[in-house]
Amino acid sequence: MKAAFWIVSFSCVALFFFNLSSRRADVSALPLKDSVVAKVVAAPKKMVATEENPFVKETINEFESFVKTMIANGQAPGAAVAIVRDTNIIFLKGFGLREMGKPDSINARTVFRVGSVSKSITATLCAVLVQQGIIDWDDPVKKYLPDFKLKSESATEKLKLRHLLSHTEGLPYHAYTDMVDRNAPVDTLIDYLQDLDLIAEPGKIHSYQNVGFSLIGKVIEAATHRSFEDVITEKLFKPLSMDDASASYQKIIEDDDVAKPHQVTRPRKISPTYFSVAPAGGINASAQDMALWLKALICEKPTMFPSKRINEMLKPQVWAPIRNYYFYKLKKVRKPFYALGWRIFAMNNDTLAYHGGFVNNYRCEVAFSRKNKIGIAILVNTPGMLADQAVPKFFSIYDRHLDSISRWKRRPSL
Repeated sequence: MKAAFWIVSFSCVALFFFNLSSRRADVSALPLKDSVVAKVVAAPKKMVATEENPFVKETINEFESFVKTMIANGQAPGAAVAIVRDTNIIFLKGFGLREMGKPDSINARTVFRVGSVSKSITATLCAVLVQQGIIDWDDPVKKYLPDFKLKSESATEKLKLRHLLSHTEGLPYHAYTDMVDRNAPVDTLIDYLQDLDLIAEPGKIHSYQNVGFSLIGKVIEAATHRSFEDVITEKLFKPLSMDDASASYQKIIEDDDVAKPHQVTRPRKISPTYFSVAPAGGINASAQDMALWLKALICEKPTMFPSKRINEMLKPQVWAPIRNYYFYKLKKVRKPFYALGWRIFAMNNDTLAYHGGFVNNYRCEVAFSRKNKIGIAILVNTPGMLADQAVPKFFSIYDRHLDSISRWKRRPSL
């Protein structure tokens, strides 16, 4: 009996130390913010899949070289990149510095402001709410905001949620953006909308709007009886494990792993502006968050937003011009449209869903192809050529290798 007792006891102790050593040995696989050791690696090892297709690898290597060269040439202090293919995150890495003059490097979980990419994230939240029967794309705005008014009574009655999400409210281009820059309260800005002469009936013309778009946040709050920040956290960020994402100024200034905005190479303060219009420009996220979001869109999560909802979100609503010259130069876009929170670029052999963001000297660019099931997001802590060129550059490299990528098949193991 004593012998059996000592055998069992020894086994338990051995198992304890084995598990302890295993946890210590696997510390680099923990999420970056949970591990000091993991801060030195590009991304949590378990999150990034090994890409076997050599032509996809070559695409990634070329693009990584482009980013490194841009940063080495002083185009940005730092950046973070996420690339998703099929069901996998195949690249997730930080480059350069969080702040010039300081040693902290950018990693996959460093937080940036994403600017107007907030519109695409908010549209994704709306797809979730439509799927859950909480709202509908064609609901009248007055159903949720009965006191809201435009200058025209008929336009007020016709205004639908899809008009807010597609910038087709009929409001003048960027009206009251100067007041958003001065951090005016969103309720004040929304009240001022009734003083504007409309340029068209709702649904007719694309006219980019931050204040008009942010009305969708008020709709969501009215439909759920909760704050926009709470709803997007509970309905989108948590289900997708977007652990670094938030929609408030307080959250980003409290985070200890944040990229500082820069005017070229001069650091600037994180501004509270645009958080009042969070659905349009006030979301914060890391490259890891962007990767998980893109992966969900490309793979489709049936319970959250099945193919039907993504189709609805990405269906072109109105013609909308491209303002980034590099898309014409590198990608040969034929027809640019705006959908619900997304720009849609039709090309000869593919269609890209895209959006860019600029706020407080942060830049964010995101795009994906549903046909080829590949997407990219880049976060940069200064405006400039790196952010301007990144998405069209990546897809031009990918297109050059596309035939080889498509023909390649993994050799069976011997």
